Amino acid sequence: METESNQRARVLFNGVAKRYDLLAEVFSLWQNRRWRRFLVSQLHVEPGQRMLDLCTGTASVAIHIAKTYGARVIGVDLSENMLEQGRLNVRRHGLEDRVTLVLGRAEQLDFPDGYFDAVAFTYLLRYVDDVAATVAEVARVLKPGGTMASLEFAVPGRAIFKGPWLLYTRTILPLVTKAISPGWSEVGSFLGTSISRFYANTPTEQLHQIWRNAGIGHVNTRLMSLGGGMVMWGTKDEGTSVSE
Repeated sequence: METESNQRARVLFNGVAKRYDLLAEVFSLWQNRRWRRFLVSQLHVEPGQRMLDLCTGTASVAIHIAKTYGARVIGVDLSENMLEQGRLNVRRHGLEDRVTLVLGRAEQLDFPDGYFDAVAFTYLLRYVDDVAATVAEVARVLKPGGTMASLEFAVPGRAIFKGPWLLYTRTILPLVTKAISPGWSEVGSFLGTSISRFYANTPTEQLHQIWRNAGIGHVNTRLMSLGGGMVMWGTKDEGTSVSE
């Protein structure tokens, strides 16, 4: 069943799909692409293996994975408009045989246990009601020994960087996006407060523990761009079962 958080995310991203790729780069100050490249670099996938890309959006990560590793990628997202744009991107890159995009929710994945050799998700956890249950569900469909990696926005820890980050996310971004469209205005107004709220409720140390509780070991974290982004990755423990 779709939750209130799911509904908000779907409406939010349906409203910005057409120009998402360009404006996501502009509003991240051209850091988003670099973050995604680092995310993909932490995956360990062989040609022909199955890879899951959650919150695939316009399929930029899925396309990068397919090109980098020669893997078969299934991208899942709950925004119909983002998936429509993603399919256009997949066709433009000639990857219809390796990238499949489907509508779905991370909290309830329609795949068997251990189905994927690796999984990745981007900007997911701020849009779910139960972070621990969602991470456990994502880990469920990962094979033991497979890699799980995520990319999320972050809040800079040092005051010298946090001050400008607050100014940008609370004042500049809302003003600029308001001039573009109602959909982007909603994103600009929501983004900064949602990031701060997420880490107030789920500090990084707690997030590490959530991953470990889901059977993901050797969890690593790298802060990106002075703390504005965070990539986390780890390996599913051998012998992990759904009942654990």
